Amino acid sequence: MKSESDQPAVQVIRSGDNRGTLYIVATPIGNMDDLSPRAVKVLSSVAVIAAEDTRHSGRLLQHIGISKPLIALHDHNERGRVQNILEQLLAGADVALISDAGTPLISDPGYVLVREARAEGLRVSPIPGPCALVAALSAAGLPTDRFLFVGFLPAKGAGRRTALEELRKEVATLVFYESPHRILNTVADIAEVMGAQREIVLGREITKAFETFYSGTVADVHATLTDDPHGSRGEFVVMVRGAEKAEAGLMAGELDVDHLLGLLMAELPLKKVAKIASGLSGLSKNELYQRALELKEG
Repeated sequence: MKSESDQPAVQVIRSGDNRGTLYIVATPIGNMDDLSPRAVKVLSSVAVIAAEDTRHSGRLLQHIGISKPLIALHDHNERGRVQNILEQLLAGADVALISDAGTPLISDPGYVLVREARAEGLRVSPIPGPCALVAALSAAGLPTDRFLFVGFLPAKGAGRRTALEELRKEVATLVFYESPHRILNTVADIAEVMGAQREIVLGREITKAFETFYSGTVADVHATLTDDPHGSRGEFVVMVRGAEKAEAGLMAGELDVDHLLGLLMAELPLKKVAKIASGLSGLSKNELYQRALELKEG
């Protein structure tokens, strides 16, 4: 394997040589009709398929009438399997990478393989398709101009709350994946850390027969989920509205606005404080004036 220091400053990889291509193939997250004709064509043409779970992927291939050699590639063996796959690619064989569901590498294995393949100058070609976070966001009704995908939060409560605390002031829509047996605890922790009135949308079993969306305040969604007999079944995409700018208390350069207001208030009248802080932070003068009043009184 080549080290990063061996690579040119700009790497340009195109098709056309005699070496194989590594295809990153998105597969259905539930509804089998979402497998694209192009994905079927690629899976039919490659020499070998690297799969997160060969038994699971074997059923998918059987469903579409494809029989190919499968290599297991998952979180626990990826580094050990990469060299074998690279050798096949360098010898001219095309390889497809698939995960259990959705787009590989999105909270799934494959990063090490893709990184090493690119380091060797091999062509890595995406075959786009289903992705749970994008599908859920598109139907959630939350802002999508800016979002932050965090993957899975820590499994234990203390670690999860610490992670949420670090994200509390993030203004982008937050997106997490969560398992059914942790969903109630995760929503409860979101209420505790980010506030019970923060807007949240949960997407459950996206594209499947029992696809469900829960939306409302964190408190209301938690109550509904608790009362729903199906509320702890299936895989979840958790989407949380970002913090308001005033709540976030941040300006360009990550300076704390409260700190800025405090410094200015020591020298200037409140109206001038609000005007200067608005020019520096991009927040409204009225919001900053009210915040300065609160700081002065509190």
